[in-house]
Amino acid sequence: MRIGIVCPYSFDVPGGVQNHVMDLAEALIALGHEVSVLAPADEDSPLPGYVVSAGRAVPLPYNGSVARIAFGPVSTARVRRWLTNGDFDVLHVHEPLTLSLSLLAVLSARGPVVATFHTAMTRSRVLAAAQGVLQIVLERITARIAVSALARKVQVEHMDGGAVEIPNGVAVAKFADAEPLPGWPGECAVGSGGTLGFLGRFTEARKGFPVLRDAFVSMAETRPGLRLLVAGPGDPDDLFDQFPSALHDRVTFLGLVSEPDKARMLRSVHLYVAPNTGGESFGMILTEALAAGTTVVASDLDAFRRVLDGGRAGRLFPTGDAVGLRNALSDLLDDPDGRAVLSACGDQVVVNFDWPVVARRVVEVYAAAIEATDGRVIDQEWVGLAEPM
Repeated sequence: MRIGIVCPYSFDVPGGVQNHVMDLAEALIALGHEVSVLAPADEDSPLPGYVVSAGRAVPLPYNGSVARIAFGPVSTARVRRWLTNGDFDVLHVHEPLTLSLSLLAVLSARGPVVATFHTAMTRSRVLAAAQGVLQIVLERITARIAVSALARKVQVEHMDGGAVEIPNGVAVAKFADAEPLPGWPGECAVGSGGTLGFLGRFTEARKGFPVLRDAFVSMAETRPGLRLLVAGPGDPDDLFDQFPSALHDRVTFLGLVSEPDKARMLRSVHLYVAPNTGGESFGMILTEALAAGTTVVASDLDAFRRVLDGGRAGRLFPTGDAVGLRNALSDLLDDPDGRAVLSACGDQVVVNFDWPVVARRVVEVYAAAIEATDGRVIDQEWVGLAEPM
């Protein structure tokens, strides 16, 4: 099968959708399919051989963050040239309602289109302003995929259509085979030691880092060997200012990490902590921690509960409750058998998220979309946003 995949966000900046697209492409190639990915990227950026650059991206405030996207007549022309040269059996776009390449590709497509929706956003000023065009986009999509139950719910309730729920994938072997960082995870003596891990933007309120900080500071008083390993964007001073100076040597900040180093980081802790307070539609980092064989402790969000099989594959604590988190962490650090049981259940759960399994489910959607169109070509008689000027 000849498959064209479009990523709306720049490959010059790491991100969840970009990683998803690359992992999916590689899984599909491993299954024997021919894949080409179109994405924004600087012309001189090092890219995998299956990625075609659509040119430099520009920053655009979007969904409470800043997305680096490509849009306009030059991007439109590049999208159309890529579609013509690719002659794909199916086009797979990601986040097609973002004003970027995916939207342009849908408007220019002439065959079956599969769309994956990653977020659970229901409204934005950008979407409201472009409602007419977005309705045309939705009508041209043959089949929809949602990466979570919440994202699927948005499709059903707000976008006049259903979606097949297929979760984000994880390259299980890459995490399971990673080597821990030098000197980690260290001792986990009952009542005194243990290592905790956190990955994410510690300054972003919904990531819940203050909940973990409070639990760590409280535990550190009676556990002299307790350490905390933090990775993600941010200023080191902003991190260490949150802790008493006496604990600075027990907190290690890695900053932004590569995908291989993320796997090593997750293999370097006894407990991975996800203290998020809301706004999560899936919980990708939880599947990655499970793949690394690390015991997970997470806030009791619906998205996290689903990933952790209701608490069978990881310990859940009341969201926002630092005391509840401290108790859960202390219990597990002093209970190696309990950690082993959770990790074993995690091994069983994460198999369903392994990329070869996920990719085969995506291929089933491709086949259904191709069958649904039955070789028909979509007309392009309308003239509008996708037309180069």
